[in-house]
Amino acid sequence: MIEFKNFGFKYNAQVDYTLRDINLKINPGEKILIAGPSGCGKSTMIHCLNGLIPFALEGEKEGSLTVDGKETWDMSIFELSKKVGTVLQDQDSQFIGLTVAEDLAFVLENDAIGEPELHERVAEIADVVNISSHLLHSPQELSGGQKQRVSLGGVMIDDVDVLLFDEPLANLDPETGKKAIELIDEIHKKTGVTVIIVEHRVEDVLWRPVDRVILMEKGHITADTTPDELLATEALKNAGVREPLYVTALKYAGIEIKPEMKAASLDTIALSEDEKAKVREWFSAASDEEPAKNRQVILDVKDLNFTYRSDRSQAEDHHALIDVDFELYKGEMMAVVGRNGAGKSTFSKVVCGFEKPDTGTMIMNETDLSELSIKERADHIGYIMQNPNQMISKTMIFDEVAMGLRNRGVMTEEEIAERVNDTLKICGLWPFRNWPISALSYGQKKRVTIAAIMSMNPEIMILDEPTAGQDYKHYTEIMEFLKELNARGTTVVLITHDMHLMLEYAERSVVFSDGRIIACDTAANILTDDDIIKRASLKETSLYGLAKLCGISDGRAFVSHFIDHERRSERNAEPL
Repeated sequence: MIEFKNFGFKYNAQVDYTLRDINLKINPGEKILIAGPSGCGKSTMIHCLNGLIPFALEGEKEGSLTVDGKETWDMSIFELSKKVGTVLQDQDSQFIGLTVAEDLAFVLENDAIGEPELHERVAEIADVVNISSHLLHSPQELSGGQKQRVSLGGVMIDDVDVLLFDEPLANLDPETGKKAIELIDEIHKKTGVTVIIVEHRVEDVLWRPVDRVILMEKGHITADTTPDELLATEALKNAGVREPLYVTALKYAGIEIKPEMKAASLDTIALSEDEKAKVREWFSAASDEEPAKNRQVILDVKDLNFTYRSDRSQAEDHHALIDVDFELYKGEMMAVVGRNGAGKSTFSKVVCGFEKPDTGTMIMNETDLSELSIKERADHIGYIMQNPNQMISKTMIFDEVAMGLRNRGVMTEEEIAERVNDTLKICGLWPFRNWPISALSYGQKKRVTIAAIMSMNPEIMILDEPTAGQDYKHYTEIMEFLKELNARGTTVVLITHDMHLMLEYAERSVVFSDGRIIACDTAANILTDDDIIKRASLKETSLYGLAKLCGISDGRAFVSHFIDHERRSERNAEPL
């Protein structure tokens, strides 16, 4: 179906080739995962397949790329779109119709398909992607998972031969992401189309089987093999891509991963009794838990309620926060988790003063926050948005970091320069101090926004999805940087869908569901509690499944031991 022969591509604005010496065959009906760190060429490869290159993004190519036996450079983008359909990472940018039905019908209308065939095809595809009950809804009213179904239906309705999924899990909560992978698998089985998934989160994609994994680094393919064979190597780790947690745990226990173990899934993995005994032995060597720390409360929230009032776009009032009680300790790193729309972001807006609560109190260091303006709260609480581009307003890095201090008007320019330069050094941005922000990578822009808030010395920093869309390497860079800030005394709150982040870095986690806090506990306890997982659309950690597989009754203690082991390994690792 698809064949790359000695293929390379270079954007017009670049000197070096982004893709080089790509040789790859994808057969009809295969299901392929393409993984690799940011900047490795995954997106460029996808753009070559769906026609964005060369029709929207121009450049120079070498070698050959054929789809269904025809050279893509000889096809029109219209012709290529009949063969290849793409589901974008940001579904909102893919919608055209005012309703779900109109969006699904768009392609058919362009093909001049008349009634009643048009209605029959829309109903048929809506049934396949399980969105029939929402045909008259606006796409913007739907949940993240429902939007993905509409996007998928919109490309499937044209009977394409290839479905491309560009990071389908990036903006979804864990449970919705799990259902998205199940939906892709179901569509693949029903239709037999060729499916290509581009994603950083290898373990989550492997929730359902794939035929092959294509691993890329620096524009090259470094591995093209089955998941079982790939996990038996160190290729993922060496490429900066996170391997499944249960595989890492098995390696910690001294078990060699072999292809015949079928380690791609906990449902298929075959461990001998000796290997299970090794895991139990590793667990039994767990050290005693560290004693609980006596912590000072920095933020005390009591009986907090907030309601979005009805307007033309909303038929009735929406109670976004209900009787929220919460204590945040000075110097901790805490995660806030829950499904989309559970109240996480609303809570942060109320704390920062962007929204005014109906009832309740918020006391920070014995000061009632209701008595402070947004500007005054910003002296103590910093808020970093998920997308750094929505926060940046200056051209140069130095000016962006200095902007908040200048707006305060209480420091001289010399004092501001000293503070900004100190902050840039801490954030690892000092070498780029005279650079334009446009020249930075996404992760570096994220650091700029953090530095801009950090320069004002807030006591609390709230970050909304700090690692969304980041590969493991950049994810680790951002989180290790936040750990350093936390070690300097800054209290860090992470709003996240990432269960790995929650396990690895958060001392405590607060779980929101339907506007209420339903749990406040360690990540290990939360991700092994079936009731909380179900109510908050979280996902049970695979470590818990491994513990049960190996006959370890205390799965929570096993998860805690894994986390402690990782943290000890990081502390003992030599600096890069």
